[in-house]
Amino acid sequence: MNPLRTVCLMMGVLALASANSAGPRPMSMNSNRNTIKNSMKPTSWMSISTLQSLPSLKEIKLKQLEEMSAFEGADLINRLYHLAQATQALEPTYAPRASEIPAFLVTPDNQKIEFQLNELPRVAREQSHCGKQEVTVFITGLPSKLESVKEATRSLTQAYMQRYNDESSYYQNSATSSSSSHYHHNKKQQRSDSDEDNSNQKPSGCLVVVKFGDTISDFEEYATVDTEKVGKEVGNVLVQLLQKTNCNRDNVHLIGSNLGANIAGAAGRQYTKVTNHQLRRITGLDPVKCFAKDPETLTGLARGDAEFVDAIHTTANSMGTSARAADVDFYPEGPNEAVPGADNIVESSMRAVRYFAESVVPGNERNFPAESAHSLNEYKSSNTSGRRIYMGINTTFKAEGDYMLQVNTKSPFGRSTPAQKQQNAHGVHKSWKMSSRDEE
Repeated sequence: MNPLRTVCLMMGVLALASANSAGPRPMSMNSNRNTIKNSMKPTSWMSISTLQSLPSLKEIKLKQLEEMSAFEGADLINRLYHLAQATQALEPTYAPRASEIPAFLVTPDNQKIEFQLNELPRVAREQSHCGKQEVTVFITGLPSKLESVKEATRSLTQAYMQRYNDESSYYQNSATSSSSSHYHHNKKQQRSDSDEDNSNQKPSGCLVVVKFGDTISDFEEYATVDTEKVGKEVGNVLVQLLQKTNCNRDNVHLIGSNLGANIAGAAGRQYTKVTNHQLRRITGLDPVKCFAKDPETLTGLARGDAEFVDAIHTTANSMGTSARAADVDFYPEGPNEAVPGADNIVESSMRAVRYFAESVVPGNERNFPAESAHSLNEYKSSNTSGRRIYMGINTTFKAEGDYMLQVNTKSPFGRSTPAQKQQNAHGVHKSWKMSSRDEE
């Protein structure tokens, strides 16, 4: 038996033995925690043979999750996660430094500049355009060697390139946009709502992709990432970036995918700790479960990590978390193991990136109208409050609560349903200019 699996199993057995032999204890925070822990003891929901048959974290390759069905992947992840929480055998130990995390910046002339994350302030300062407009930082949470991750990152990069290129070339070249009829219809609709649209002003800015996911080689590293420590590294780099480029913090949009969403939350908290100011917006694209964490420390993406935090959940009952993680949380097709059309949980997690990317493309900002609802049944029965907003780049900063929506199984994913006029006290988040070669 693999040593790590043996440790997990023994921890579960020892926890059970301790619970059975312990005498009465006074009620306290620790005893409450022990009660919760004992109620999750592995032998109450898995047999010894099942525990022994589980692969160790080291044995699991992330590529395997792409080869499993969504149901199989969700079942494996949930068993491992609950075992980790019950035994508390995992510690957050994997934390590459900024100098070990690859990144790239996309320039307006379609050049991709590659560097290590700690070099971002210097690289950005050398680009005359960077810092004078908006800066968007996208953090990946899974390695790009996974095909669905590679495609999702490319789609997001291309989306921003299309957003800031000539509109006439957008729907001729885009593989992720809707038809040209949808494009013209939506543009006409946008222009009629002048208080919501900034189409008369061509936005500009800078895109940075932080490839944290490429530092992860197996599931053990994935499960033991110290998101707080990595987030602090990212947050400190952002502080230096804004200082050296004189960029306004209100122009920074931090986006994280999968594990990157949790890192983005920690980065936002670190930025606030150092500067006493909040970033303007953090978007979590399928924030996921934290296998290893300090029970006394806030871990993951949370409301308050920026002035406005939004999240899109596409694997709420498998890799992701179904719990509210933001000011406004979107659940396409409701909380589930995977969204329709996704063959596995990795692809489903990346659908959150694909949805957001589609909303970035000119004319698609309103492709994802969502309604306030506490359950999918409530949403489908139309028994909702009637509040409707847009998921994606045009999410109103005034939004709060849980929102449901339906999506297509293939691109274009948005239903493009006519939506009510969106009132936004802060205005639509101005997207930044970027042109790039997509990631190879």
